[in-house]
Amino acid sequence: MKFLKTMLNVALPKGRLGERVYSMFEKAGFECPAIKENNRKLIFENKEKNVRYFWVKPSDVAIYVERGAADIGVAGKDILLEYSPDVYELLDLDTGKCKMAVAAKKDFRDNPEKTLRVATKFINITKNYYASKGRDIDIIHLNGSIEIAPILDLSDVIVDIVETGTTLKENNLEVIESIVPISARVIANKSGFKFKSELIEPLIQSLAKQTEDNK
Repeated sequence: MKFLKTMLNVALPKGRLGERVYSMFEKAGFECPAIKENNRKLIFENKEKNVRYFWVKPSDVAIYVERGAADIGVAGKDILLEYSPDVYELLDLDTGKCKMAVAAKKDFRDNPEKTLRVATKFINITKNYYASKGRDIDIIHLNGSIEIAPILDLSDVIVDIVETGTTLKENNLEVIESIVPISARVIANKSGFKFKSELIEPLIQSLAKQTEDNK
């Protein structure tokens, strides 16, 4: 398949967030009816609107954008803070809202004289946060089921994304510190933004207006 240079390539995160975001793009005039068909395709395009969408794993969106496979994409602020991709952050969509937080068992009391054991998959966010506090930590890198680490005494605390807090409560944990609010951001490849600004800028303006209207 030969792609036209005028196509705006958009990386969307798979899942509910991506579907919400696509609806915003659709309202902005960048619709692509094929994306709503019930199939397993990952790439969809509308040549009349000069737009091509593709679904990717949420944590991979920034890679596609940074490397130029996508001109723009939508990624969580957590991914941008954790991996620091070399991209432009154009807009906070004010959706997919949650927070990065420290959680522990309800009876936990920190002893600053001991190294704090922290279980997380967000290594850089955790390092930067505790470095700013001057706290000595031992990071335990986990990829899933992080909530059980304090229960099994693998760690003292965890650093993770908290949306409703239900999972924490069900495991007798609670948030003890909030690190940073998280939401979905529109990001752009630096070169792609330069060469396709006539497509990107009107889209961003429409998305910004939708975001403001939804507040």
